[in-house]
Amino acid sequence: MPPSGPPPAAAPAFAPDRVRRFRFLAWDLDPGVGRIDLGYALEGRGVREELHEVVELGGPVAGLGAAREAALHRAIRLLHLVAGVSYYKTSFAPEVELGGEAPAQEVAGLLDRLYDRGLAECRYVNRLAARPRPIFPHRGPAGPAPGPAGLPARPLVPVGGGKDSIVALEAVRGCGAEPLLFSVGDAPSVRRTAEVSGLPLVSFRRTLDPRLLELNRSGAINGHVPVTAVVSCLAVIAALMRGASRVVMACERSASVGSLRWEGGEVNHQYSKGWEFERDFAAVVGHHIAPDLAYFSLLRPWSELAIARSFAHMPRYHHAFVSCNRAFLIDSDRRTPSWCGDCPKCRFVSLALAPFAGRDRVRDIVGRDLLDDPRQLAGFRDLCGLGGAKPLECVGEVEEARAAVRLLARSPEWREAAVVRALAEEAPIRDLPERTVAWALSPSSEHALPESCAHLARELP
Repeated sequence: MPPSGPPPAAAPAFAPDRVRRFRFLAWDLDPGVGRIDLGYALEGRGVREELHEVVELGGPVAGLGAAREAALHRAIRLLHLVAGVSYYKTSFAPEVELGGEAPAQEVAGLLDRLYDRGLAECRYVNRLAARPRPIFPHRGPAGPAPGPAGLPARPLVPVGGGKDSIVALEAVRGCGAEPLLFSVGDAPSVRRTAEVSGLPLVSFRRTLDPRLLELNRSGAINGHVPVTAVVSCLAVIAALMRGASRVVMACERSASVGSLRWEGGEVNHQYSKGWEFERDFAAVVGHHIAPDLAYFSLLRPWSELAIARSFAHMPRYHHAFVSCNRAFLIDSDRRTPSWCGDCPKCRFVSLALAPFAGRDRVRDIVGRDLLDDPRQLAGFRDLCGLGGAKPLECVGEVEEARAAVRLLARSPEWREAAVVRALAEEAPIRDLPERTVAWALSPSSEHALPESCAHLARELP
């Protein structure tokens, strides 16, 4: 017989408006196993959610010496503050409370901008114009800068399984150094990249609190977060643990350009890959973590189109990489095993590679000929700024997408492809000035490349 009595009550829905405070709890490092715990809390009227993120460092933390160990603790404190974006955006609480000592003014400024501009897309998609922007307390100007950590002259290159980090690691080799590769997670494309390169790979594992997905399903605010900022903090920690004096990113100039203007500000899906964040973060690392640890992007002068031109000449990696973000989704139920073939990233990579790689090669990489599929035309029009704002994705600028179409329209191999033929007839592409095509493949002077790699501001490998 069925049990008697009323059915159990459903779990109450999460109400973001009831959360009044986002609190940073303690962080903890267990050096014996190499595990970091990052604590956070959402508090308000009838609300108390405690959340913990775990980072596994791939082994014990030992033998660093006093200076590097102190720098490591400062880097973990910065990670704690930066990684909070994933939990703060569940409610956009009006008050932020820090555990322990308030950071220096320079660090608080980085956080103010990251939690504001880095979460602009989440606010825009969820129509949260009235939600407050957090203001992080600080203790005023920084005191004495920390001493050097005693790091050996070695570059560390974060790899995410895409083409940009491959170009970066080969460019580092061109500067006469053998880099240490670093990843968050061990996606198949990351492992393949490391195998093809023959370089050592250090992997951390980041595990979000499982309660976060539950909150998202029950009413928490959800959306894009500036994950490259978190990866940057983890890369700094890896550099301190494994002994590297440079964290060399693969962020391109296109990442600095947003998709649209909203409520007086720019919405940029790639904010934490952009030039403003690079400068902010590099200053904080140098002034507050370790003065002998540099952070910069080797590809900053270049567009996505120029990077694709370089990558097209690296065929040994063509079956190693995947640049479809659906293959890296946190929610495993929505993750694809490889290229999905039907998203802005798949379209843009096809478009950017096509002028420099044969048609069979592009089709072989992505799994289908997207540029000859009329059903994909609307998506390609969006990339070219012909159907609305640039997609909120990791894709290049509208002008470089148009330049790519112009190049394809001149190619006997590509010009009759259905999408190329249709786009080439659109006035903004048909009348695109030749100087714009040249600009799309030329470097910018806006970068922080060291003298040892200055030639990369003129030419990529």
